[in-house]
Amino acid sequence: MSKIIGHLPASKFLEELRRYQKGSVSRRHFLGVTGLGLATAVMSSAVPGLRPRKAYAALSGTVNFTTWPSYFAQENLDNFTKDTGVKINVAVFGSNEEMLAKLQAGSTGWDVFVPTNYTISTYHELGLIDPLDLARLPNYDAAQVDDRFKGEGIIGGSTYAVPKDWGTTGFVYNSKSAAEKPTTWKEFWDLAQKEWTGRVMVHDYQLTTIGNALKYFGYSFNSNDEKELADAEKLMLAAKPHLFGINSDYKPSLAAGDAWASVCWTGDAVQLQRDQPEFVYVLAKEGGEIWTDYYAIPKGGQNVDAAYALIDYLLQPPNNVKEGIAHGYPICDKRAISMMPKELLDNPVLYPAAEALAPLEFGAAATLVNPLRAEIMARFKAA
Repeated sequence: MSKIIGHLPASKFLEELRRYQKGSVSRRHFLGVTGLGLATAVMSSAVPGLRPRKAYAALSGTVNFTTWPSYFAQENLDNFTKDTGVKINVAVFGSNEEMLAKLQAGSTGWDVFVPTNYTISTYHELGLIDPLDLARLPNYDAAQVDDRFKGEGIIGGSTYAVPKDWGTTGFVYNSKSAAEKPTTWKEFWDLAQKEWTGRVMVHDYQLTTIGNALKYFGYSFNSNDEKELADAEKLMLAAKPHLFGINSDYKPSLAAGDAWASVCWTGDAVQLQRDQPEFVYVLAKEGGEIWTDYYAIPKGGQNVDAAYALIDYLLQPPNNVKEGIAHGYPICDKRAISMMPKELLDNPVLYPAAEALAPLEFGAAATLVNPLRAEIMARFKAA
């Protein structure tokens, strides 16, 4: 007689277990079919993500989650609260400079935040984040992440942040409103001052706005050269009277038709195209930015246990897939990538061809704290 586990023969139980491990079935299906109800501690350690409610028993209160606009799956946050009883308070920021200034000012109340790759070394140097205890993140498997998307979260052999997703910074335009079909940053900035006057937006974010003005001249996206920055500022000031707006939350204006084009991140382009396929996303021929965003816990977080639980919950491969589908950014975990819908994996906005990625640059840490860049952005916004 075959051994019975739950109410299934062992062979059937193992079959269902393998399906769950591969992400082919949900946790609810697995627990229901096997009759286990709440998973045992042994099963929890054997199957990352199969976390019993009793593991959440000590959690309470609210976890303060600081992130970017339209950058999470509400379903995951709702389910986390349902499973744990912990409420989630979401705060949205428009730039890494804002995040840094807020953390430096102290008393943020943040528990989890989402920094971009080039900022993490600065947070470390300023003592604003502590190393993560990876034992408390059983769903994070570094072996499942490409080295280029995890390296900047590791400092001195310790992991300070784990990758959330990655993307690119290009520009988007409405092909129904605009007759032109630009493919370069030079064309983007020139159109902003001529045929597209009053219809173009740029980020309220010095790295991307200054960086892509630098690309107009063929300079590095990360340049801190004074002459090159002066050229970029001259271009930005010339374009300023012609712009529709300076805002990192630009999708509402584009969707409404008030703006025709904007500097744009990967996922925002995907989200726009879902409802309005006439939007075209461009990775400019001169290059631009490639980036990785991370999950991190700031020093002095108020609800550290819930912070770890939330990060680990979002990194469960099935939940990670929900994140990618919701926000339209390419996720980093190979286990979750294998579960993504084919139409997203085949989408060149999410996963551009290698030749389109080749000229892109990861942001450099020195740009975050360069006072000249901050001054240029301030003058640009005040002009």
